[in-house]
Amino acid sequence: MAWSRLVGWLLANVAYRTSVTGKANIPTGGPVIFAANHISLLDGPVMFGVAPRSMHILVKKEMFRGFLGRVLRASGQIAVDRSGDRAALHMGKKLLDAGRCVGILPEGTRGSGTAGAISSGVAWLALNSGAQVVPVAILGTRSGEEHRDALPPLGRRFHVSFGPSLAVGRRTGESGRVSMDRAADEIRKALASHIQDAVSLTRQALPSVPATGGGQPQERHTEVAGTPADHH
Repeated sequence: MAWSRLVGWLLANVAYRTSVTGKANIPTGGPVIFAANHISLLDGPVMFGVAPRSMHILVKKEMFRGFLGRVLRASGQIAVDRSGDRAALHMGKKLLDAGRCVGILPEGTRGSGTAGAISSGVAWLALNSGAQVVPVAILGTRSGEEHRDALPPLGRRFHVSFGPSLAVGRRTGESGRVSMDRAADEIRKALASHIQDAVSLTRQALPSVPATGGGQPQERHTEVAGTPADHH
């Protein structure tokens, strides 16, 4: 995956100007889940390019077409069927069990990036792998009223901030569903708080409510549906 990390680095640091903070918060070994907010098509590639550890990112299967699809497969990314995909979660868990890193955009769809709601897939991965979760705030990849499908002009300044890692675990007597709901809420709160801290620190605002153009409704979906809540 060395070549793909170079491509990500060039995107983040040559095509655009990306400042990075919080690298010291990332565990240097063992499994890590990078959970980032989602405002642009570039969020995953930019996070991939600036993180000090290589990762496998869960990407919607619709992106795995043509030349881009070949690149995503060759670089080890994981295709996700948003209508319900336990296979992608189990693949992520397998990688985490091997001590590797997985990236996930738990808001599921490009929006305002506040982490007001997230899917339960990230909680399932954390609970069933024991991986540390690192919240990631990504700013600048979309701003103002830019359309959620638009690419930012070359040379724009981005900011990626890695927050303090957290661990979530099951509690004695909790059912799988209760554990996952609690874990998802803990991760969401940590991510939302870190995003606001990054906005305050950088003074780089999140985009406004995303414009969809032509009166079309904004696409909504969950990142991973049909999560196997009670799997241990």
